Amino acid sequence: MTAHQTRGLGAGERFSRWADRHRKWLFAGPAIVFTTLLLIIPLAWTLFLSFTDAKRSVRRDFDFIGAGNYVEALTDTERFWPAVWRTFAFTAGALTFELILGMIIALLLWKPFRGQGVVRTVVLLPLVATPVAVGMMWRLLFEPNIGFVNEMLSWVGIPPQPWLADPATSLATLTFVDIWQWTPMVALILLAGLTSLSDEPQEAARVDGANGWQRFWYVTAPLMRPVIIAAVLLRGIDALKTFDILYATKGKGGGAFHDVETLNVYAYGLSFDYNEYGLASAVLIIFFLIILAVIWVLQMQRKAKES
Repeated sequence: MTAHQTRGLGAGERFSRWADRHRKWLFAGPAIVFTTLLLIIPLAWTLFLSFTDAKRSVRRDFDFIGAGNYVEALTDTERFWPAVWRTFAFTAGALTFELILGMIIALLLWKPFRGQGVVRTVVLLPLVATPVAVGMMWRLLFEPNIGFVNEMLSWVGIPPQPWLADPATSLATLTFVDIWQWTPMVALILLAGLTSLSDEPQEAARVDGANGWQRFWYVTAPLMRPVIIAAVLLRGIDALKTFDILYATKGKGGGAFHDVETLNVYAYGLSFDYNEYGLASAVLIIFFLIILAVIWVLQMQRKAKES
């Protein structure tokens, strides 16, 4: 349509034609603005601060020091690298058990049975509570003197255990708490994948004489591979970023001996306990790059398995 013809249209119709030509930007615009305001700008500011000596007060003038904060973080063998190890140990332990238990629960809920709705509701109950509330609840349950867990152990003659009080068991205990809360989410993802599978491969394997384990390993698991990878990706990234349960149970620094101090807890302490904003920003940028690297590795594995 020529410019002369366009001028002959009403304002409403001209706007309608313009919106039709630019509809992809109209639909994407709000998401772009949202992402820019809540992700790109804070990330850019954090990246800028990581190259400065910002500390003590947000109003204090700071100087550009280049990669000094990154060198300090990467050479810190007392707090930074132990925090990296704990982050990956916590994530690997939680993700492994959540995937195994989630698959077992999903398989049990796959086929209809009497009372299935009630069972599904009970299984999903841990997801209802916030992580902070879950952390406080388990902190009371694991309390060495009056906690209900040690009380139950005493019924069978087992002495009280330190659980969260002992640096040797704190991380494993909180890994269990994370597994308790988030296994239902993994089970829900896997159950959605199972319910979308066709019954024909299962029936064919059953006719060929395959038992239950063989049907799962050679038929169900390969068909579920994209769903499993999606569950690993979603839950793995979330576990890497875990903060609330750790802080709610052990407090600042991940405990007096930093026994559950992951990168998130470490960066939080640098910012709000020690006001080391530049160093904290460098730790967060390194953590961000680690998460991107994990995503890239998982995506490469997914593409390799699909090809």
